[in-house]
Amino acid sequence: MDSDRPGRVLTELESFLAAGPASPEDPRTRVVELFHQVAVSVPAYRAFLHDHGVDPGEVRTFADFERLPLLTKENYHRRYSLPDLCRQGRLDGCDVVAVSSGSTGQPTFWPRSVTDELAVAARFEQVFADSFAAGDRTTLAVVCFPLGTWVGGLYTLACVRHLAAKGYPITAVAPGNNKAEILRVIPELAAHCDQTVLLGYPPFVKDVIDTGIAAGLDWTRYAVKLVLAGEVFSEEWRDLVGRRAGMSSPCYDSASLYGTADAGVLGTETPLSVCIRRFLAARPEAAEELFGEARLPSLVQYDPGSRFFETHDGTLLFSGDNGVPLVRYHIADEGGLIGYQDMLAFCGRHGFDPMAELGQRVGPGARGVRPLPFVYVFGRSHFTVSYFGANVYPENVTVGLEQPAVSGWVTGKFVLEVTGDADGNPHLSVTVELAPGEAGDAARERVLAESIRAQLQRLNSEFAHYVPAGYQLPMVTLRPAGDPGYFPVGVKHRYTRGKDDRS
Repeated sequence: MDSDRPGRVLTELESFLAAGPASPEDPRTRVVELFHQVAVSVPAYRAFLHDHGVDPGEVRTFADFERLPLLTKENYHRRYSLPDLCRQGRLDGCDVVAVSSGSTGQPTFWPRSVTDELAVAARFEQVFADSFAAGDRTTLAVVCFPLGTWVGGLYTLACVRHLAAKGYPITAVAPGNNKAEILRVIPELAAHCDQTVLLGYPPFVKDVIDTGIAAGLDWTRYAVKLVLAGEVFSEEWRDLVGRRAGMSSPCYDSASLYGTADAGVLGTETPLSVCIRRFLAARPEAAEELFGEARLPSLVQYDPGSRFFETHDGTLLFSGDNGVPLVRYHIADEGGLIGYQDMLAFCGRHGFDPMAELGQRVGPGARGVRPLPFVYVFGRSHFTVSYFGANVYPENVTVGLEQPAVSGWVTGKFVLEVTGDADGNPHLSVTVELAPGEAGDAARERVLAESIRAQLQRLNSEFAHYVPAGYQLPMVTLRPAGDPGYFPVGVKHRYTRGKDDRS
């Protein structure tokens, strides 16, 4: 028995129940303090520092902190035992373990305790309070993320229940990504609440809404709101889904979360960030000036006292306490940081006043306006595509092309991408290079699609459980060897393609 644990949990819960959503402390001082706490209490990090010749006592300032070596899954999480990654080297200090898939199907385990959930619950509070005014409205929260060992569903359910314990009139139901069950419980429960919040991956939530409409469900009766995660979506997509669900206030009716299995929710869309993103979506030149690229990233705000961000060669690092505390962890997401005042000044230079657009008074007391910094995220810098919240890895697709039934007539080269149809539904597309002298037809494309699906289901647990069965069979297109659009001769091959890469 850990006799001190009840007291620690009570202290943390009391602090959460009494606090507002954002930390007031100096984030640079706090992150240096976090470093020293982790260096003392986490055996793996002590060993990591020793191996890199770092004396923790020499790290006194934030400038010293910025010189610390970066953590990655490869050099840290996969190198040390799971207990040694935890505080005091004790896995039993955590009470739940989440699992994320790796590129080879090898799972990565992320333990946490109930106290670790509270920092993430504060991010959910920011969404429910600022975007949905859930403190004044009875709310049905429908958790549509997959349940089980995967991080989304149970973590979300826990955080929503923490908000209810804090006094928010929220009632949760957790059908997971069972579409039939979602559509069964909503008519029974939503009529008893002022609003209904669907929490899930964007394409799956859209599929739920579309299926409900086809079945005669009138979403306008339920004052629908959305909490989304795992995908970068367009403002056109937000408008399309909003219309179908009867939502009328885009800046307040939906919020996307920027989260990872490593540390839960890192940042959230706010009414302010959505308002600014919608302005930029209509002005691609301004967006490119701000973000450095023509494509539009996710734009969220974050609490640097909870999750401290830095940038490294165009990618993001963060530090934060968790079941596995992480210091300067490189998550391989392409993106950057923008200060609160810098963002408002940029908008002003382009003749835009987001405060006036929101119809709120300027200042931190306005609903949806908090003086928090912004982080923008393009997505993973390594070669994956995100599909229904699952990371789809080229390595998994390669195995499908290596099966005996198909390997004789393909080269092994392919391009993986997510495309959308005219109705805004995503599809996993795989364009495959035929071996020289081979011809493609519909039968071969079907055989290859089934082979790829079988290996994705076998190797990638996120794909198997996140992606609805009706969307798991990829759309395969066979192209001749050396096709200049996909397989140009003499050019280094890229196995993934985003929408901005398409001609």
